[in-house]
Amino acid sequence: MSEPLLEIRDLKMHFPIKQGVFQRTTNYVKAVNGVNFTLNKGETLGIVGESGCGKSTLARTIVGLLKPTSGDILFEGESILQYNSKELHQLRRDVQMVYQDPYTSLNPRMRAGDIIAAPLKAYNQSNNLRKRVLELMELVGLKADDYKKLPHQFSGGQRQRIGIARALALNPKLIILDEPVSALDVSVQAQVINLLEDLQEELGLTYLFIAHDLSVIRHISDRVGVMYLGKMMEMSDSESLYKNARHPYTNALLSAIPLPYPMKEKKRERIVLKGELPSPSNPPSGCVFHTRCPFATEFCKGNVPTLDEGNDAGHFVSCFYPIENKQEEFARQ
Repeated sequence: MSEPLLEIRDLKMHFPIKQGVFQRTTNYVKAVNGVNFTLNKGETLGIVGESGCGKSTLARTIVGLLKPTSGDILFEGESILQYNSKELHQLRRDVQMVYQDPYTSLNPRMRAGDIIAAPLKAYNQSNNLRKRVLELMELVGLKADDYKKLPHQFSGGQRQRIGIARALALNPKLIILDEPVSALDVSVQAQVINLLEDLQEELGLTYLFIAHDLSVIRHISDRVGVMYLGKMMEMSDSESLYKNARHPYTNALLSAIPLPYPMKEKKRERIVLKGELPSPSNPPSGCVFHTRCPFATEFCKGNVPTLDEGNDAGHFVSCFYPIENKQEEFARQ
């Protein structure tokens, strides 16, 4: 069993809503509302959920771009929330991030080589700078001739490769990927995912991979966590989740993935959730999913479930009435 690299303990990130002339705080947007998980060295943990469920806020909180309301973040066993500015500077060498949009995350006025070199300069690693940048470019599948090109001269997939090379520059231990392929064409998505898998195997990297596409998450992840309205609904190894999703929300997400078999796809019934996603500034009482859950009872409305391990070892679900629904279509893919 690999040792934990990252531990998230009851993490909350609430944004104040201010109104009036004096900007008094009247409420809070509970973007992340009590998340717990552990990420082991060399592992890929996928986080999936609808837009607005708190995935990106979780990522930005982990890398230190946001200060959490409460909870704790442990990196290699130490709480990073207690770090001073010098320690945080060192942490950012070990934890890097690849952003969703491969164009807006790059400075349009900087050449590709200078973008990749920026972290090296920031940490005074300027010896043989050009050689190191060319090595990184080759590692992610870019040519030496691309060194002096501007971002607009690249395709979307190539821009994302620049972002990945920049993240690799300081030899990080953890890379957080915030929907890194959602803005790319399907064929390019496969190329970037294959690149990430090759880099992980070659460099021993650990990934926290955030996406809203369960088919992408399944391809790259060792374990998968499903978020809804700032909370973790289910977490399991990838195979177990796709074969036997136990939370009604996870089952609804899985039913939306098209099957590659036309006849089976035609016969299959998709699970359509009723109602709109509640506002994170006014989440439902009890189980946050009860307003859209087809199996909710009065008990669900007044009580908050915890993420508990069921009969399957390592399979955690936050539901009072978890279901057994073998996903045979997905198991055979």
